[in-house]
Amino acid sequence: MGRGLSFAPGEFYHVYNRGTEKRRIFCNVYDYKRFLALLYICNQNKRIELTKSGITNVFATTRAGEPLVHIVTYCLMPNHFHLVLRENIVGGISLFMQKVTTAHTMHFNKRNGRTGALFESSFKARHIGDDVYFKYLIAYVHLNPIKLIEPQWKETGINDHIQARTYLDHYTYSSYLDYCGVKRPENVIIDESILPTFFDVPMDFKSCVTEWLNYASPPEEV
Repeated sequence: MGRGLSFAPGEFYHVYNRGTEKRRIFCNVYDYKRFLALLYICNQNKRIELTKSGITNVFATTRAGEPLVHIVTYCLMPNHFHLVLRENIVGGISLFMQKVTTAHTMHFNKRNGRTGALFESSFKARHIGDDVYFKYLIAYVHLNPIKLIEPQWKETGINDHIQARTYLDHYTYSSYLDYCGVKRPENVIIDESILPTFFDVPMDFKSCVTEWLNYASPPEEV
């Protein structure tokens, strides 16, 4: 897989990828919503055909058997995505990622009249080896959308903290709202029960994430 990393059941990993030549992989609301549906429906061994009419109700369906992975957090951006996953069965992450990215590429190419690879390479992954990095990563993943309104905030800092927090509160393509206690169908994508007990209540989570807005130049980005 070109990562020099072996996945082990019970371990956590930061998994990410972006479009080839940094191109957009989500061009409209439907692309985002369909990818979210894939995160849920592909997390099983059973083959599922996802139709446009089925996206609305997919989160109310029951998956077959044991999930391939536990999804801890996620964030979709115009040209890349981030996931924090725990391997649940041997080979689970690799199979899950193959199913999701293949299904999205086929959909994207058909809708846009193109052929070939959509993502720049096989997905990338990094083992999460300690709680300090884990806690930072939860914040890092959820703060990615701020780049859409303040592209240089990580280098120069936030210009408008109120605007940044408000933007996060309305960004629906990440698990931020789920951890903030917002009830929505997409809640079923993630498994909060396996997240280490960093946050006792939603407000603890929100404060922990947004306090990173006070810092520039975090140590990792895609």
